[in-house]
Amino acid sequence: MAAIVFTGGAIRIDGRSPDVDRLVVVDGVIAEPRHPVPADAEHVDLEGGLLLPAFRDGHAHPLLAGRERTGPALRDAADVDEIVDRVRAWAAASDAAWLVGGSYDATIVEGGLFDARWLDAATPDRPVVLHAWDYHTAWVNTAALRAAGVDADTPDPALGRIVRRADGSPSGTLVERPAIDLVLDHAPRPAEEDDVEALAAATAHLAAQGIAWVQEAWTEPHDVPAWIAAARAGRLAVDVDLALRADPTRWPAQVEEMRRLAARISAEPGLTCRTVKFFVDGILENHTAHLLECYHDARTRGLPNWRPAELAAAVAQCDAAGFDVHLHAIGDAAVRAAIDAAEGIRDSLRRGRRLTIAHAQVVDPADLPRLRDLDVGFCFQPQWAMADAVMTELTLPRLGPHRERQYRMRAARDAGARLSFGSDWPVTSPDVLAGLRTAVTRQDPDGLPAGGWQPEERLTLSDAIDAATSGVALQAGDHDSRGTLRPGMIADLVWLDRDIRSGPADRIADARIRGTWRRGIRTFRAVAATAAH
Repeated sequence: MAAIVFTGGAIRIDGRSPDVDRLVVVDGVIAEPRHPVPADAEHVDLEGGLLLPAFRDGHAHPLLAGRERTGPALRDAADVDEIVDRVRAWAAASDAAWLVGGSYDATIVEGGLFDARWLDAATPDRPVVLHAWDYHTAWVNTAALRAAGVDADTPDPALGRIVRRADGSPSGTLVERPAIDLVLDHAPRPAEEDDVEALAAATAHLAAQGIAWVQEAWTEPHDVPAWIAAARAGRLAVDVDLALRADPTRWPAQVEEMRRLAARISAEPGLTCRTVKFFVDGILENHTAHLLECYHDARTRGLPNWRPAELAAAVAQCDAAGFDVHLHAIGDAAVRAAIDAAEGIRDSLRRGRRLTIAHAQVVDPADLPRLRDLDVGFCFQPQWAMADAVMTELTLPRLGPHRERQYRMRAARDAGARLSFGSDWPVTSPDVLAGLRTAVTRQDPDGLPAGGWQPEERLTLSDAIDAATSGVALQAGDHDSRGTLRPGMIADLVWLDRDIRSGPADRIADARIRGTWRRGIRTFRAVAATAAH
């Protein structure tokens, strides 16, 4: 039997049990404390560090993140000229017919609205499509608009928006997928072998963050072959559940197709397909999140993708088909619609069906008490719970002074919601330790503001660790076998170089990952030992 013995550090079993100083893994499973150790067991000295259940990412997009590797790094570009210079160099080095990449920081331009003519300076003759960091907005050049036939006479698609100049011509900014796909549908899809490489790199990066399982929160049917090929080739460093996107323009005809895809996917090693993903609304920064009252800076309540009654019916159909449900809901009206849909499958939730509301950025106070009687999960992205440039320059001006409370982690937990954490990578880094720090401090990396932003919503570190481990296992329905280090559980483990529970909260992210194990097999090993604690 393959066996590993961990000693020499603190070992956290779960949020309720005392630490232990020795853990034995046999054939990928946590053994009983007194289990005899085989003579050929591997011994791991934790060197004073901390062993935890491996982290789990409850909402991410590894395929999108992996694809970003093929284009220039844009996130840190300080202005439009810097982006244009990088795209120009990219174009000079590539012979691709279309240049599709991401993702740029929308805060560098007022209102997040970018002009096609700026990108024309980089490459006027080849189509360019750049995703904003939110992936709900894209910036394209004139050649891309021309190739897609998008002009002043093109109507806005249902559930999308073409930003226009004063004369009605497309400006180059496209809002939400139906508008983005007017252009992107004309670009060639990535080759399967390229996507396999993208997935291999992305999942290796997740493993390096101490992650052993991820919810891929947006899968289209044309993405599935690459996932299957990567799984069969042993190229996935984490286990993955693929959430198939529910398309409101094709519903309910999709349900049977989803059943067939799920059966095909779940036959592959390390893959499952237990979930259907709903985009209930968009995002606040481009006025597409659905609000109960108008935006502070615009006479609109947003752009919902589903009417509440239609959403509730679709969620019930997913439940009947055997799927868990994962709902992107940003605005308070969207969150209310998601909770209404949960009410419709209350009995199934009590029997173990999982319904997760992702992001839950703005929740009307009247809806929090409703969570007490519903077994509903809230999957928060903790790194968003700070007063960064996105919050101060784009989000808060949209919401106004009377609707500032956001990412109410503590209030949701106290009201009865199950908490889990996700990164939404590549929107945000999959650095779990940075997420833990932010959840506990509600401060940016520079420690601002003093005392934290909306500090009443801070979590304890124990609660935050649970949200990143056992909370995601509960979201996934794996809580009987994963998410803690109790005997009989699958050995998904992460080794930190220090005990983050014993230092100041603002130094949590200074810890380093020394090793990650998935099902007892090491998927990440630090190149060299970190500095002394």
